[in-house]
Amino acid sequence: MNLQKVEFLKSAARPADFMRDGLPQIAFSGKSNVGKSSVLNCILQRKNFARVGQKPGKTIHINYFAVDKKAYFVDLPGYGYAQVAASEKERWGRLMEAYFAQSDLITLGVLIVDARHEPTKLDVVMCELFQSTGRPFVVVANKLDKLKPREVEPNMSRIRQCLKLDEGTKLIPFSAEKGTGRSELLSVLMTACNTN
Repeated sequence: MNLQKVEFLKSAARPADFMRDGLPQIAFSGKSNVGKSSVLNCILQRKNFARVGQKPGKTIHINYFAVDKKAYFVDLPGYGYAQVAASEKERWGRLMEAYFAQSDLITLGVLIVDARHEPTKLDVVMCELFQSTGRPFVVVANKLDKLKPREVEPNMSRIRQCLKLDEGTKLIPFSAEKGTGRSELLSVLMTACNTN
């Protein structure tokens, strides 16, 4: 799969807009300020492919990126800190519930959390959503570059424990800034796309 051949396909604002053509879908999720767009840009090795906003909460729909016409990277709306109206948050919530309710759409889930902190309640809810689909998922602990080396292991243990991850669920220490963890995450993504 050629990551250089990637294009924005469409934004889904309602369940009728979801892609259902059988191609693998890698769903990326994370709270609004966790660096989800930066992680996507790091994977694709593009500077500004997924928009990096100064204000969190820029992704308001489910955005589909076609990768080499062989798979979709699905950018889910960020949750948590976005400064938007309650009605808009509710709309996002309904959209996300509808997407996760159709578990056959997701080939692999990628939950992005902050390596520096214990996962939030919303991170836990999102993790449970991924677990409820019965589909494989991986947790990416971004912003690793902000940690001292001695903090890495205890923080990873705390994240694993808080999210109740079983041994089979990968937790990848990651830095979108430095590219740390990119090759490991890429390997997981490629495996998922090739075994779908």
